[in-house]
Amino acid sequence: MRFLFVGDSMTIGRAGDWTWRYRMWRHLESTLPGGYEIVGPRTSLYDPAADAPASEAYADPAFPAPARRHLAGWGEGWLHMAPVIGDTVTATGADVLLISLGLIDLGFYTNSEQTEANVRAFVAAARAANPRVRAVLLPVIPNVRAGYDAPFAAECARFNELLAKAVADLDTAASPLLLASVPESYELDADTYDGTHPGPSGEHKLAAAFAGAMHQAWGLGGPYAP
Repeated sequence: MRFLFVGDSMTIGRAGDWTWRYRMWRHLESTLPGGYEIVGPRTSLYDPAADAPASEAYADPAFPAPARRHLAGWGEGWLHMAPVIGDTVTATGADVLLISLGLIDLGFYTNSEQTEANVRAFVAAARAANPRVRAVLLPVIPNVRAGYDAPFAAECARFNELLAKAVADLDTAASPLLLASVPESYELDADTYDGTHPGPSGEHKLAAAFAGAMHQAWGLGGPYAP
């Protein structure tokens, strides 16, 4: 089974991060040993000094190169991923998409309705490439901007409602979709390093959200154990 991580800055991570992708790799290693592959066209972390995805300086240098693969980008959202997901699924043979997107869209590019339209375009393109592709979608999680920007907070809440409806509308037996739960007790001070991007405890909570959804709905893997 081939897993593809799709996301924005919270998924690609920056130089020196562990990343929630690393936490999920450790989970897959313990629950699906030999029965999975991580795929994707990219491997790098974002390097603030270069302002580009140019770093391989993961917190654990033993993180295997094949497990570093992803489709994530600093400043990229549903708007950017919808046009490329079809070709990526075709090229990688991805079976399961683990998706964390939306915050950057709402913050800089599109409103909630436009973002939801890009979600639907993304799903359609992924299914055109693989009619049996599965996906787990994470809602927009708590972030510092929503605490002081009321219109932005309202857009995040509205998008999460639209995302839940889209997942319910588009879910099929052949190509199931899951909506992951926003991590319980996600605290900006404790679980992020800047109010948005996850630190180590936040990374575990994001990985647990995806792992829990897959295990409960599909019996895939097992309970998440940090």
